[in-house]
Amino acid sequence: MSTLVIKNLHASVKGKEILKGVNLELKEGETLALLGPNGHGKSTLLAAIMGNPAFDVTEGEIYIDGVDVLALTPDLRSKAGLFLAMQYPAEIPGLNSADFLKASMNAHREKPLTLFQFYKALQDAYGALGIPFEMSKRNLNEGFSGGEKKRNEILQMKLLAPKFAMLDEIDSGLDVDAMVTVADEIKREQERGAGFLVISHYARLYNMISPTRAAVLVNGRIAVEGGPELVERIDKEGYEWIKRELGISVEKEVDGSMNSVSIGACGTKVKINDKK
Repeated sequence: MSTLVIKNLHASVKGKEILKGVNLELKEGETLALLGPNGHGKSTLLAAIMGNPAFDVTEGEIYIDGVDVLALTPDLRSKAGLFLAMQYPAEIPGLNSADFLKASMNAHREKPLTLFQFYKALQDAYGALGIPFEMSKRNLNEGFSGGEKKRNEILQMKLLAPKFAMLDEIDSGLDVDAMVTVADEIKREQERGAGFLVISHYARLYNMISPTRAAVLVNGRIAVEGGPELVERIDKEGYEWIKRELGISVEKEVDGSMNSVSIGACGTKVKINDKK
């Protein structure tokens, strides 16, 4: 069974330390909900694991099946089994979507796909995600809506079949039908045995994909780990109890009292009482 191990990870952005000693372990087949207030390091953690050069890892270790991830370039991290669905997928003018997907798939194989194999896989993936196949002829993400970009990220995940998929707010910008489609594809990958590290500010997605574990990132460190019931507690109570029960003061609060903020409110800044 493959394992992703993160030890004492420190990372900075433009000289500002964001991650301050993250320790986390994820096994293939597990789905870990990564929770925490905005600005505390969740997206930074995923970017650092994937090798985004804007994030400077200053200390710590990351291993996948004993391989030193930090010694690998981002493309080699992908080949090792890591995948990141980005919060804000970039538009790439001049890069045809089908050409990009074919190059990505072949980079993970010893023998390139035949044209028939590639188009069969492509048609199946577009159909599963409810994306018109004609969009494969367009430039990557260029002119796509926010929801189309997010479904395109999941399309890439399906075609690459990673050991560990990291999803950074993949549900933001999706309507209800698109969220159901994305959740269904995540569940298919879960059944295949993929591990997931999922950031979301909405309990709805977590309810759909049934995480096996949860961890809360506060002040650049993992403050608490637990079972899926942790998602429900934070959605109901916010993060104030972490300070009360664990003695951890939240350095950056979200829209006033942490006690009045749900998982969804971390992204939308809407109080629980306003949603009822």
